[in-house]
Amino acid sequence: MKFRPLHDRVVVERLEAEEKTASGIIIPDSAQEKPMQGKIIAAGSGARDETGKVQPLDVKDGDVVLFGKWSGTEVKLDGKDLLIMKESDIMGIMG
Repeated sequence: MKFRPLHDRVVVERLEAEEKTASGIIIPDSAQEKPMQGKIIAAGSGARDETGKVQPLDVKDGDVVLFGKWSGTEVKLDGKDLLIMKESDIMGIMG
């Protein structure tokens, strides 16, 4: 991918949603909610503070993160559906 996010933005690829419930019921694509977990594909260098110093991000490429349901902007890069969001939209890093 030839895209580098700026400042405190990250590019996230959504992880696949579960197609079955715990009891084994298959959920059709039209009824599935979009997953709120994803993998960081690319991360910016960080935001600048009041003095102009760059504050590095807490996330890095490869981290699996949890983010808000309506977070980010959906884009299509290299044929993949991705999200671009600010680091502040990420709630945490998974395990």
